[in-house]
Amino acid sequence: MWDFSIGQALALMGRTMPFIVLRVLVYAGIAIAYVLVTGVGAGVGWGIGAFGDEEFRAGSTIWGGGIGFALTAGVLYFAREYILYIVKAGHIAVLVKLIDGEAVPDGQNQVSYATAIVKERFVEANVLFAIDQLVKGVLNAIVGLVQGVASFLPIPGLTNLVQVVRAFLKIAVGLVDEVILAHAIRTNATNPWASAQTALVLYAQNYPTMLKNAAWLTVITYGLAFVVFLVMLAPAAAIVWLMPGGWSAAGVVFALIFAWAVKAALIEPFAIACLLQVFFRTTAGQRPDPEWDARISGVSKKFTELKDKAGQWMGGRATPRGMDPAR
Repeated sequence: MWDFSIGQALALMGRTMPFIVLRVLVYAGIAIAYVLVTGVGAGVGWGIGAFGDEEFRAGSTIWGGGIGFALTAGVLYFAREYILYIVKAGHIAVLVKLIDGEAVPDGQNQVSYATAIVKERFVEANVLFAIDQLVKGVLNAIVGLVQGVASFLPIPGLTNLVQVVRAFLKIAVGLVDEVILAHAIRTNATNPWASAQTALVLYAQNYPTMLKNAAWLTVITYGLAFVVFLVMLAPAAAIVWLMPGGWSAAGVVFALIFAWAVKAALIEPFAIACLLQVFFRTTAGQRPDPEWDARISGVSKKFTELKDKAGQWMGGRATPRGMDPAR
């Protein structure tokens, strides 16, 4: 069925409770910001609508709410590096240490402990973010490559199955890329670009196991998120009822935001803890297969860019062109 332990994943979440609390605070704050700023925008639009008829007021209310939503999204777009660096990568660092049986601090010290590990591996937030973006692109290429390989295998229905799994994995890429980043923390890598390159090849050469578990976790993650969405429809509708103009469509939008916040704060850490178990157990003692390295290089420009970055990295910064990075 699957190759991870739900009990171990839940236990890991319990032992990283400071990060769970931090995630809840961060994502709850984001959800509240969306609701408040959207509501204020709708209120301003409703007030402006007083200068026209009912149709004009309804339209200005929707426009005001939409502008408020867009402004919040814009602000959070610039905060995404911080969220990845402190919240997500920090949590991964602690999970990695616990899976390997190492002792980690409790309480608030756990957050500062993890932040120090992330800074040591990735130096700056923009480095981690750049690696994360390249890894996502490479993962999409790997899934396409796997589908191409499957099309030549004489197994009836396999291609259709891989297409379904590919659709699942495209949704789950946001989780898998964090597992790739975990490899750098676990191996104490001094070159995070090279570590990501190695982890991607290990992932690709073990694609049957990784694809299967990613698909299962996608079903579990989004199934739970859908349940949360249904539960959140009632409080979202109550919030909309309090808004001027009764913008009913916002109820579904707010319910989606609440469900996303719960997913990011509580469900995704569970899925990541499961995937880390599978990846570490499956790749234990393995070396990257040069054939898979060549295959990925042939289908992904982002993977080639990642290799170039690895070659230019020296002591926490890019090596000047023309200088040997091994020196």
